[in-house]
Amino acid sequence: MAPVVIDTRGAEDTRDVVHQAVQALAEGQLVAFPTETVYGIAASALNADAVTRLLEAKGRQSGHPLTLAVRSAEEALDYAPDLGPMGRRLSRRCWPGPLTLVVENHHHESLLAQLPTDVQSAVTPNGTIGLRVPAHPLILDVLRMLTGPVTLTSANQTGHPEAVTAEEVVAELGEHLDLVLDAGKSRLGQPSSVVKVSESNYEILREGVVTQQHLKRLSSLLVLIVCTGNTCRSPMGEVLGRHLIAEKLGCPEADIEEHGVIIASAGIAAMAGGRASPQGIEVMTSLGLDLSQHCTQPVTEQMVRHADLILTMTRAHREALVTQWPDAASRTEVLRADGKDVSDPIGEAVEEYKRCAEQIRGELEARINNLVIAST
Repeated sequence: MAPVVIDTRGAEDTRDVVHQAVQALAEGQLVAFPTETVYGIAASALNADAVTRLLEAKGRQSGHPLTLAVRSAEEALDYAPDLGPMGRRLSRRCWPGPLTLVVENHHHESLLAQLPTDVQSAVTPNGTIGLRVPAHPLILDVLRMLTGPVTLTSANQTGHPEAVTAEEVVAELGEHLDLVLDAGKSRLGQPSSVVKVSESNYEILREGVVTQQHLKRLSSLLVLIVCTGNTCRSPMGEVLGRHLIAEKLGCPEADIEEHGVIIASAGIAAMAGGRASPQGIEVMTSLGLDLSQHCTQPVTEQMVRHADLILTMTRAHREALVTQWPDAASRTEVLRADGKDVSDPIGEAVEEYKRCAEQIRGELEARINNLVIAST
């Protein structure tokens, strides 16, 4: 029997389409979804019969796991509590998006144990689990409304080219499907990258949309230093931190990114494109460091989401960031170990800038060794 095909581009209200897809999955049907990469077939991970049908439709041999699609990076931790710093970093920076993370799964608190036994075997046949948060509004809306995750695989038989249109899906697997959501040609038209992550490293199992070069940058440890205007305290912290990290790594400052560490600065109330204060430039020059090329920038949502550690000059800076981005609370700390503020030298003499720089350097030295160890 041919599947029901809904052209979502002509739908008056996509909520009706979402509800229909949710109901189909809840009833154990197979639904083909558009994603940002290629079209995929989904089955409710709570329904063992549906997952068996999905495997049969794919012609997939045992030992080749299905991916588990979840709503968010936070929900992924329910199924892979062992997801370490590298996995959390990549999920925070890439999801929703075209990256599938594969992680060892032996944690006794994983919600996988609540899925039917046959589904567990289909998702984790080799002791690992593949997780993804697709970046397409239709499937994300369905995941938010559906009880439990879905098993997801590309809408083609094993060994055949991936389907990038609904027409290709129907031609390839129509007889096995119950519902196909047609949103036109897939935006990216190639599969997700599959990356196996350990505590602090990663291995590319399949290079897809996210290239090896892009992954190298995405996997880097990012330290963000924040003050008010990004003219003196945080930029001095940035160049001092870069110098200290380079010393620990034994490499030129320009090469620390090649070693997987990025350090940046921004301001809560900064304007874009301004310069560092002349006094700050003078103090850094006296230490053999160059602050003359610094351009001020405001803190952005992307910076906060991507940062592994955010160091603020004052408690008020931290409070402002955490108020706006509560998810960053666990990654945001006041620079001083005693929790007190680093005083703003703006408008003061050079000597005050020197004292400020010495204080910032001392606090950073206490942190750098752990940061470098964690990133290598």
